[in-house]
Amino acid sequence: MSGVLPTRTIGRDLSLAVLLVLGGGTGWLLAHRPGPLLGAAVLLSGVLVVAGAAVSLWRRRTRCGPADRITLLRLSMTAVCAGGVLLAVAGVVPERTWWLALLGGASALLDGVDGWVARRTGTASDAGARFDVEADAVLLLVLSVAASLVVGVWALLISLLRYLFVVAGRVWPRLRAPLPPRPSRRVVAGLQATALVVALLPVAPVPVAVVVLGMALALLCWSFAVDLWALTR
Repeated sequence: MSGVLPTRTIGRDLSLAVLLVLGGGTGWLLAHRPGPLLGAAVLLSGVLVVAGAAVSLWRRRTRCGPADRITLLRLSMTAVCAGGVLLAVAGVVPERTWWLALLGGASALLDGVDGWVARRTGTASDAGARFDVEADAVLLLVLSVAASLVVGVWALLISLLRYLFVVAGRVWPRLRAPLPPRPSRRVVAGLQATALVVALLPVAPVPVAVVVLGMALALLCWSFAVDLWALTR
């Protein structure tokens, strides 16, 4: 995830990601046949997720190495999930479907693969790590919107806490200081996606989803509180 190549190299990988997203979105449309406006919104939502990745990559002039391609694949799967969530919000599909849970789960599982590939290939970099974090944030946002349809709007806090932390850093520069590595931070972050996927399984009773997401959110609040204490001491 390091080095600089012409943007056409990035463009090729992004084009493949767009094709994957359009293919997945078309699958949603063929299976459920919503109206034309909603169908266009489903495809557009997926393309916008990839467009965000394009901005991130081109802004840093970072080539797509093997690990970045895995991260981009994760983002593409998340973009397809976004189309399914939009259909759920519109009431076209149930709040929980196996396709949404499986796609979200696969994207979450790949989170541990891209970092391993980066280390094994010697292509790890700060830019690649930030790209990975952005992919994690988008996945949590999409899945938490779906989970909010099941357990209530409070589930959105699982994804919004990070963005609130970033906004707070704009107001209070001290919060933008680099944080020392903390293994528990990564564990808690990984548990959020796992909890969301479990809550979105059609076989999971709603009370179980509430408990699982509540525990995950409590751990996330604790993790952010630890970081805030470290930054403001």
